[in-house]
Parts: sequence; structure tokens; C-alpha cells
Amino acid sequence: MPLALIRVNSDLGPLLIDYHPATSLSKLTNALKGITSREMKRHFPELNQVAWRRNALWSPSYFVGSVGGAPIEVLRQYIEQQNRPH
Repeated sequence: MPLALIRVNSDLGPLLIDYHPATSLSKLTNALKGITSREMKRHFPELNQVAWRRNALWSPSYFVGSVGGAPIEVLRQYIEQQNRPH
């Protein structure tokens, strides 16, 4: 199963990603951070300035969780509800 970005919710919200169950979440996260950092620096050269910490765009920390077996539509609804006030 190839990696597929299914949904992004707001600037800092969750990503809903379909990935193979044998994929390590830490490796997946670090790969996504590396790819997005390179692409953002390519599109926005000002991000390459020395002012950025050790040329790192993202902090070394992250949170990642997985949900196995839940239908994608249920997960989409959950993420969409995060934007609504309760």
C-alpha cells in the first residue's frame, strides 16, 4: 500500500495519512518533516537564512498516533469536527 495523504486540517491540525501497517511511525514522521522542510526551503529561499536553528525548519519533537480498523469516513468526520466549536 503506498503512502497517501487523505486530509489536512488547518495550519497546525492533524494529517490523515494512509500508510502500510509495517511502516514505522517515527520513520514516516521524520521523512515527512524532511521532505516538507526541503520543499518549503526550495519554494521560500528566505527560510535558508542562518537565523534558523541549525538549518532546521521543524522542531525535533512531534506527536503521532495511529488508528487501526476505523473506517476512513469516520476519521474524516472526527477531524472535520475539530474545527467546530462545541
